Amino acid sequence: MQMMTKALMVVAAFGLAACNNPDRFGGGPGGPGGPLNGTGIDGSTLGGPNDPRSVAYFNQTIGDRVFFAVDQSTLSPEATATLMQQAQWLNTNTDYAVIVEGHADEQGTREYNLALGARRASAVQNYLISQGVSPNRIRTVSYGKERPVEVCSDEACYSRNRRAVTVLSMGAGA
Repeated sequence: MQMMTKALMVVAAFGLAACNNPDRFGGGPGGPGGPLNGTGIDGSTLGGPNDPRSVAYFNQTIGDRVFFAVDQSTLSPEATATLMQQAQWLNTNTDYAVIVEGHADEQGTREYNLALGARRASAVQNYLISQGVSPNRIRTVSYGKERPVEVCSDEACYSRNRRAVTVLSMGAGA
């Protein structure tokens, strides 16, 4: 019986150690500034912002996000221009799939903003498909007001939270 108790204690200790995540939001692996850079890809192996196939190039040169007006999911001319470049890049770099994240500002209920974020993500998805990106390479998710870029109470800040973000991942289902 004593041996069984010790064995269970060792298994429990290993189990708890495996769950340890001391730097969830800091610079550790998978956190902001960590090797995954929030993109699902280790950007260090793909080249920097001067490599046209890199995630860094996509994010910095093409642009990974588009913005929306209050309570809208209609694409603006600026959003359409960014999305056209995204589609061209994705059609050239077919090894990538994307997750389009829909976001909203903090005004309104959680349920309303989740639905609005979903409409925004779908608007981006539909535009990318209309430009030749395969539908099986695009997934959408809505975060509503749950993941703001900034927490604030003025219009300039709210406008930065009304967005859709295109997140690249390696391994397209093309």
